[in-house]
Amino acid sequence: MKIVIADPLPSSAADLFRERGWEVDAETGRDPDVLYEALADADAIVVRSATQVDAALIARAPKLRVIARAGTGVDNVDLDAASAGGILVVNAPGANSISVAEHAFALILASARNIAQADHHMKEGRWEKKRLTGTELRGKTLGVVGLGRIGRAVVQRGHAFGMRAVAHDPFIAEQAADDIGVTLLELDGLCAEADFITLHMPATGDRPLFDAPRLARCKPTACIVNTARGSLIDEDALVAAIEEGRLGGAGLDVFASEPATDRPVTRLPQVVATPHIAGSTREAQELVAIETAGCVRDYLETGLVRNAVNYASLPPDELKRIQPFATLAERLGTFLAQVAKGRTETVALRYYGELAEGNNELLVGATLVGFFGATLSSQVTPINARALARERGIDIVETRSTRPRNFTSLISVKLHTNEGEHWVEGAIFEQAGPRLVLLDGVTVEAPLEGTLVVIRNDDRLGVIGEVGTILGRHEINIATLALGRGTDGAVSIYRIDQTPDVKNAVTDVVLSDLDGIDAVTSAEIVVLP
Repeated sequence: MKIVIADPLPSSAADLFRERGWEVDAETGRDPDVLYEALADADAIVVRSATQVDAALIARAPKLRVIARAGTGVDNVDLDAASAGGILVVNAPGANSISVAEHAFALILASARNIAQADHHMKEGRWEKKRLTGTELRGKTLGVVGLGRIGRAVVQRGHAFGMRAVAHDPFIAEQAADDIGVTLLELDGLCAEADFITLHMPATGDRPLFDAPRLARCKPTACIVNTARGSLIDEDALVAAIEEGRLGGAGLDVFASEPATDRPVTRLPQVVATPHIAGSTREAQELVAIETAGCVRDYLETGLVRNAVNYASLPPDELKRIQPFATLAERLGTFLAQVAKGRTETVALRYYGELAEGNNELLVGATLVGFFGATLSSQVTPINARALARERGIDIVETRSTRPRNFTSLISVKLHTNEGEHWVEGAIFEQAGPRLVLLDGVTVEAPLEGTLVVIRNDDRLGVIGEVGTILGRHEINIATLALGRGTDGAVSIYRIDQTPDVKNAVTDVVLSDLDGIDAVTSAEIVVLP
């Protein structure tokens, strides 16, 4: 594995990769052409906010499997281009939560007690004691916009100061808010009640969340604090509201455009401004680096998806349960791709048993990876598999059944093509791993690994002997044989020995000889991992 770290990170991140024996390229601040060259054979790139991971960069990294942003957002990553290329995008959304929450509260305290102005006066040799009367936090209302990890940490600190907490978050249940002592309100209602408003949410479309009309709904003594995204506040409207006495002040760590070295809002005495440092603590940077590197390592090593931005994440225990079935699903997809005839119109998955419950998106992606991986030259991963199906006009249908079967869990996959239907079912055997248990309605138990010769034939005497004779004549040794009999015929699956030339051992001549057996209706070769 090769990991490119394009922006400065603590050495602990690189150490996590080097412990695996992976190559780490940690040169930072390089020109794009030099970075492109490093990415030509890279499996992952780790960035902070400086490096723009745009479509041009992604196009120059054909082996790239993971883009990791060591921070909360992914504003500098082209998610559409990454997803189209089958590349997982991860970040570290909670690693700096405490640092950001503490900084937000520092801005609240600094605004309430005029800390910045007092310090400025003292440095000028001025003793302005009477002009700098502040306000207590005790008994005031703290309005939190966005009740995620950071927002909840701010609420906890507000309670410690004796503040009443209200919040706006349309994705939080009332019971969850009640549990932490927060009253949920509509945003305009929060503005009307809060003495201090602190923002902890992502950017919201093209318009600022706090524009002139919304700022007008705030108390004239209120202070608004923003450590989230600069685009959440209309800075011109904020300046006007403060200068006209319609708002008490603000504490800002983020701005509409950065670096904000010459912005009117930063020059107001009622505004405490810091240069986007809310998450910049030694502890946070270390945690972000370790969390980000851990996400990359886990995905490349085991397929565990954590903190994904463009794919569904699973908890470790859920992934451990479903991972063997993902392997089964991928091999069923690979098997079907090699035996199917015609143009595929629909891929239908049906889950039985324990798989009938829970999120099975990983199984859909794995099936399509197996199916497309055998036929497409472009990179196919669970991230872009659905999009590839959509581009090719292939419908994906998922159903679940509680009907009892002979297996604890079972995956059924049917391909509907313009020339007919192909149907396989598979299960996990405790000692034998993924197994094929049904082919086109015929029950048969065969390994889903290695090189398989799949024979369909009329159910009559002597077929197995004739097949064995032909394989022997071509010096192909049979390792295992699985048989199945149905009402419309029989199926036999021969796993042949893995020789150095095994992929070329079953040639068109061999298949032609097998097809020449009078009872054989089809003979196909399937190569699996």
